[in-house]
Amino acid sequence: MKKTIFIVASLLLASSATFAAKMAMPADAPASYEAECASCHMAYPPALLGEQSWKNVMSGLSKHFGTDASVDAKTQTEITSWLVKNAATRQKYSETAPENRITKTSWFIRKHDEVRADVWKRASIKSPANCGACHIDAAKGIFSENNIKIPAK
Repeated sequence: MKKTIFIVASLLLASSATFAAKMAMPADAPASYEAECASCHMAYPPALLGEQSWKNVMSGLSKHFGTDASVDAKTQTEITSWLVKNAATRQKYSETAPENRITKTSWFIRKHDEVRADVWKRASIKSPANCGACHIDAAKGIFSENNIKIPAK
């Protein structure tokens, strides 16, 4: 009996870690998402933010982190609908992000608490929002702790 409980508990823990590490880009991503959003930064998987955070981001495109990222109404509706449809549903990830920033969410801060402030300032990283600088498979939505390479400079 104890062996069975141990096996079940191990499987539950492993599946939880797998979910946290893999937030793959949904196959139905509109071409406009890649064209508009990924032209300036990584096309973040929608599961990194909750529904309300994505609505907030998309309603403030004229002041998108210091840049005017406005798009036409049709494109805005298309991208917003897709982001909301694929937003995080687990409570851990679906909190409303402070300042609409993934990097300000409690789960992001908790997962990166061992990263010193000077590391984020390295020329090859520049900011916590540059996931691909350390997470080798970030563009695929894979953020496994086993596949990280922090640049030296």
